[in-house]
Amino acid sequence: MISTRGRYAIRVMIDLAEHDNGSCIPLKDIAARQGISKKYLEIIVKDMVSGGLISGVSGKGGGYKLCRSAEEYNVGEILELMEGTLSSVACLAGGANECPRRDICRTLPMWEEYDQMVHDFFYEKSLKDLMSQKPAT
Repeated sequence: MISTRGRYAIRVMIDLAEHDNGSCIPLKDIAARQGISKKYLEIIVKDMVSGGLISGVSGKGGGYKLCRSAEEYNVGEILELMEGTLSSVACLAGGANECPRRDICRTLPMWEEYDQMVHDFFYEKSLKDLMSQKPAT
């Protein structure tokens, strides 16, 4: 399941892209538009800055902005930064110990196929794609 951290990070990225005027956007403005606690967003954007998704400037005129154009981001990289692995089972997560049943596991091919579908789905969607989506009614 994708947590609020991942979902809110995507919302922040869309907000930054939609309101990009070349200047940094104050977090309080993003929080107000998105209806998300500024305090919670402070935690999320800190990780986004550390992960290189956005840049931040402190002080007067400070705020956040994208490091790249919206079409250069994909949803998969945002979610993996915020959520960690998107693997469905522990044995397929990066850095996992190899399962002793790997050679005889009849379900492993299914999990590998599922994980590939999830990966492809999120990595084929750009931030710009999301910006062009109509909100659900």
